[in-house]
Order: sequence, then C-alpha cells, then structure tokens
Amino acid sequence: MAELKLNPMISKMDESYTVAIFSKVSNMKSRGEKVNGALCVGQPDFAPPPEAIKATQEAAVQGLTAYTAVSGTLELRQAISEYLEKYKKVKYSTDEILVACGGKQAIYQSMMALCQEGDEVIVPAPYWTSYPDIVKLSGATPVILETIASQGYAIDAAKLATAITPRTRMLIVCNPSNPTGCAMSPDQLDAIAGVLRRPENQHVLVLSDEIYERICYDGLEHASFAVLKDMWNRTLTINGFSKAFSMTGYRLGYLAAPKEIVKAASKLQSQITSCASSIGQHAGIAALNCDMSYIDAKVRELQEKRDLALNLLAKIPDVNCPKPCGAFYLFPDISAYLGRRTPEDETIEDGVQLCLYLLQKRHLL
Repeated sequence: MAELKLNPMISKMDESYTVAIFSKVSNMKSRGEKVNGALCVGQPDFAPPPEAIKATQEAAVQGLTAYTAVSGTLELRQAISEYLEKYKKVKYSTDEILVACGGKQAIYQSMMALCQEGDEVIVPAPYWTSYPDIVKLSGATPVILETIASQGYAIDAAKLATAITPRTRMLIVCNPSNPTGCAMSPDQLDAIAGVLRRPENQHVLVLSDEIYERICYDGLEHASFAVLKDMWNRTLTINGFSKAFSMTGYRLGYLAAPKEIVKAASKLQSQITSCASSIGQHAGIAALNCDMSYIDAKVRELQEKRDLALNLLAKIPDVNCPKPCGAFYLFPDISAYLGRRTPEDETIEDGVQLCLYLLQKRHLL
C-alpha cells in the first residue's frame, strides 16, 4: 500500500482539548470507573424547555422528517427574526438568517466565506479551543489578544487598537465568554465598537458569538454587538439553542448577518451538511416561543452554583478566580501550581497537564 498522505492543513490543526478530554471521560465511564464531575464540555445540567420536548415528539409523529431548505425552514427563521427583535432589539429579515447544524458550523462557514490566506483574525484569549483552528482552516492567521484576570478577562479597547493591522479581517467577540464567563457591559462593548469606528479600521468585521446571551447574572443585561452604532452591517451574530435552551444534542445554531454574507455561508453549507435536522428545527421554534420563566429559573440556579463554586475555589491556596457574570464557567488562575511536583513525582507544566492529572489520578474533572 502506498504511503498515506494527508492534507497539510491537518498537521496545522490541534485536536479540540474539550473533545479529547470528553473522550477520555467517556472511556473511563465505559470501564466502570467513577468520575467526579462533568466539567469538560459546555453542557447545561438541566432539561430543554418542556415545549421543545413536546415539539420534538410532534415533529416525528406528524412526519416532519424530510429535508428542509438549506437555510432552514421559513417558520424557524421567522421565529429567530422575531426573537432577536424582541429580546436583542436588532432586526434581521428571514433571508439574513441561516440555520446551521450547531453554532460551531455557523462560525466555521462564516470564517470560510470571508477569510483567506493573508488575512488576520483577532482572537481574544483565553478563548474557546476551536477558534484558532477554525481560523487556520480558512487560511487566515489567528492573532491572539491577551486579556487579564484583573480586568475580568474583558477585551481592552486600547490593546485592541494596537492589534489591528491593515491585514485584520475579523475580530471575534465571545460574549458572555467561553471559557472565562466574562460578560461585557454595554459600555465595554461600545468602547470596542469605538475602536472599530475609526476611519483606519473600517475594514474589520466582527464575529459576535452570543450563544450564552441569556445566561447573565447579577442583573446584567446582555447587549448584542449588532445593535451598537454603525455595527450592524459589520457584525456576524452567532447564536443557537445549545446553552440557554440546553438543546446540545439537537445540533441547532444560526448565523444572522447581512444578506450577502448569509448567502455565501449558505452556499458553503449546501456542499457540507445541507440542512439542519427537520425535527430539531421544529423543536427550535417551540424553544424560542417557550415560557422564558423556565429559562430564568435555571439561570438563577446557575448563579447559586456559581457562588458556591467560587466559595469552594477561594479555599484552595494560591488559586484566584474572577467572578464571572455570564455563561457557566469559572476560569481560575492556577499559575502558582505550574512547575510544582505531584505526590507521584510528576512536574505539572501547564493547565492541560494539570487537568489530565486530576482526571487520571484523582478521577476529578
């Protein structure tokens, strides 16, 4: 057999750490090992809204099991349009919305449609593990913009201004953030928009990942980036049903953006997965129209769990953790433990090694 040759792009990619660790956890559980915790994937710990569960059953019974339009059913896109206008105060027509197989696919298609070799994409760090590799797949170069714990991991507008170059094609804004839980205020977002409004920065687009937009704490009201002055036509809004609606397995997300961008992303989707699940789309309509008091109650529960986890972390020596105002993550600073040796005489070099040590030796995740 001839030597197997892979696309060179594969060698430039890293495997998703989230997926890799989740696979290890699954294998351990299949062997009957007990793992304390389920913190390796962005999986809410509550059921989808009852309306979505009922609609799932209805779709199967009523025969809504055929292909839909690549961009999604008109009914779901209309529901998304109405949801965004009602809750986010931003208007999109149905042909400015593309339903995808999860938010990740919407991000990937957006990046592939707009970025190419020679472009730069600014990725604030800490970041969701897939952002840089999705950028690389498009041919563009990820430019990492560090944020710091003392500022709650919010994007610093002054640092952003220095990171933008004539080659900058896009800025990724994940708000609330995976993995830090940072939820930026409208004023903080407007400071970022202020940098982008400068005459020399008119070429920069914004990919605004708002998948956690309903999960905000302490009275903070989430602001969609597209609603900011002069930002609508430069913003690609990513959202979906995995987080606030806890519909991770439905694989249902969407892109809302100017028509020409949505058309390009839809063309790409037509050659990848075609449409999202017809049953999932029917359930998505029900989710968007559900009694939001159900979601609000779950968010209050998450806030209580956040406070409990923060108090427990505070008891660990040399661990500091900013208080997140959104999502369901804590991002502690464990740098004081790097370089230390474990009871098994292993040296912990980085955060990934620490996570793997806790999982393999202590069955803690």
